[in-house]
Amino acid sequence: MNLHICVLPVSFLLDLLLGDPRWLYHPICFLGKGISRLEKIMRKVGGCNNPGEHPVREVISGGMLALIMAVCSFGIPFAALYALEKRWPIVALILEIFWCWQLLATHSLKQESNKVYKELEKGDLPGARFAVSMIVGRDTDQLSQEGVVKATVETIAENASDGVAAPMFYQALLGVPGMFMYKAINTMDSMLGYKNDRYLYFGRCAARLDDVANFIPARLTAILMILGSFLVKMDGKNAWRIFWRDRKCHASPNSAQTESVAAGAMHLQLAGDAWYFGKLHKKPAIGDKDREIEPMDIPRMNRLMYAAAFLGMICFTLIRMGVIALL
Repeated sequence: MNLHICVLPVSFLLDLLLGDPRWLYHPICFLGKGISRLEKIMRKVGGCNNPGEHPVREVISGGMLALIMAVCSFGIPFAALYALEKRWPIVALILEIFWCWQLLATHSLKQESNKVYKELEKGDLPGARFAVSMIVGRDTDQLSQEGVVKATVETIAENASDGVAAPMFYQALLGVPGMFMYKAINTMDSMLGYKNDRYLYFGRCAARLDDVANFIPARLTAILMILGSFLVKMDGKNAWRIFWRDRKCHASPNSAQTESVAAGAMHLQLAGDAWYFGKLHKKPAIGDKDREIEPMDIPRMNRLMYAAAFLGMICFTLIRMGVIALL
């Protein structure tokens, strides 16, 4: 048996049991620093240090950054693993498992969202606002309790794809280097994909690349969440109904896929208007307001996310077995 088939199951188990190995510098930090440094270089080379002054140059420079980061984030770990495989295959396998463990965020997502829940349970709304500000991009200083819970549930639903199923998907197809490439694309979007004066043009290619990279994983994650809702005794039928009705109710082609499943499974209304950087963004609601949202919906959403992650691990391991057999 090819031992590389075990990379995802072992890494997934390590993530569930031990969480993120925070004692070591995280690969995402390397990617973030690389993006920041490359942005300075590309703006200087492209002559677009003044945002909005040369839109075409900004788009081209930002596109070159996205291409360089995608290629390097795949090529460097691929070269390292290839070289080790030739001389020390066991070391290569251990490193592959370790990297895969680092790049899965199932435990971290639950841990960070539970910090919000604990603050709400203590009745500390300012503390909950601060905790949720660590995991969302919107303004949180004026959020009500309902707004805090809603923001947390939405980010768990979205990151069930971005942080869990999508990395698994790319590991299944392209191995751990594929996970690195995906995380680089995802990190570029989180750093550059804003529609503000600085990144409206420069971050456009990064944002579009992220949309493309998440197109299939977001829809697969939605299906996994629908199946998972039956496992955790939520309303799987309503999850499918709301998913089919509201899966396009978002400016992003991908975000509403999983949010609509979460809304349907728990009979909640999610999304709606939100503030970002002091500006109100009008967004359609997702789901039906069959009941009021409550703090307990955070652990409920985590159970649903875990169920989808477990199903995803099985499915993507089987896909990886098929890919390895073809190579």
